[in-house]
Amino acid sequence: MLLWFVFGAIFGVWNVFQSPGLDFRLVAAGALLPELIDLPFGAQAYAHTLLAAIVVLTATMLATMGKGRRLLRRRVLGLAIGWFSALVLSAAWSHKEVFWWPAFGVSRPDAALFPAGPVVVGEELLGLAAAWWTWTRFGLRDDARRRALVHAGRLTIAPEAE
Repeated sequence: MLLWFVFGAIFGVWNVFQSPGLDFRLVAAGALLPELIDLPFGAQAYAHTLLAAIVVLTATMLATMGKGRRLLRRRVLGLAIGWFSALVLSAAWSHKEVFWWPAFGVSRPDAALFPAGPVVVGEELLGLAAAWWTWTRFGLRDDARRRALVHAGRLTIAPEAE
């Protein structure tokens, strides 16, 4: 499920925001965090709730308040945006007890952490396609472009991809 979340989030976030100012390393990390946090439960639980994503977004906004922190805020927002992407990619929204927790009761929400095997294979193939799209769209064959992604989280459209 790694490719599906990492590159699915990068693909979706780039196509919605088209912002080279986001740190796409944090988008990828934010997309993986709900899965990692809920892994010990063996199910979609607290990290897959809308409340958890809102808490992450609120914490990001509060931590980056103040004059001179606008650039930092724009970069760290990638974590919260990635978290929201994970809710979409994991279909957490399709389980109302999970997504809307605690609105329908305070007991631990529970839905399958991963879908059935054939669905996982399909999602990973889509993630592989999104990885290929990322590689070619942003010219990651070029060493300087790869370094910009690894060291600064930057993605910019390659001239030959336009």
